[in-house]
Amino acid sequence: MENTATAYDPVAKTLHWLMFLLLLAQFIVAFIMPEIKRGVVPETYIKLHLSFGIVILLVIVLRLLWRLNRPVPPADDSLPPRQQKAARAMHWIFYFLLLVLPFMGWAAASARDWEIIPFGIMTLPYLLPAGTKIGHLIGDVHAVLSWSLLGLIGLHIALALYHYFIVRDRVLQRMLPGGGE
Repeated sequence: MENTATAYDPVAKTLHWLMFLLLLAQFIVAFIMPEIKRGVVPETYIKLHLSFGIVILLVIVLRLLWRLNRPVPPADDSLPPRQQKAARAMHWIFYFLLLVLPFMGWAAASARDWEIIPFGIMTLPYLLPAGTKIGHLIGDVHAVLSWSLLGLIGLHIALALYHYFIVRDRVLQRMLPGGGE
């Protein structure tokens, strides 16, 4: 199961699309859940948001480990080196944000003295003591970085569609199930 010259391997593709579905669910829940402010008690949507965050953290760690052990297939020779570098940079920014954001949400929840029990399975330890002032700042940064992530996801999708419909190369097919193999 190695990455071929034209496509990612099935595990990489599965982890990519699983992450997409988890992020879609996470952003939907984030838009539905109540605003987090003083005195808010974590109910269903906030608990679901925290649970998805932990699952996203686990999946991104798996994805990163997989990627480090299975190099990305070589880029299409038709892509200019500048675009190849930009694509690599965007992917590493995704990894960074998808690793940092769950920890920031976890830390902010800890500072609010909220228990994190992903899908009711097990209680996670606090990352910060309850009442820690920096936890609220971390929560604010978490929100800003989440919007940044959403913007990058939009750009990622737009560029994939640009390559498919305008450039007409096989960049998108490399990650589609059954594509590029």
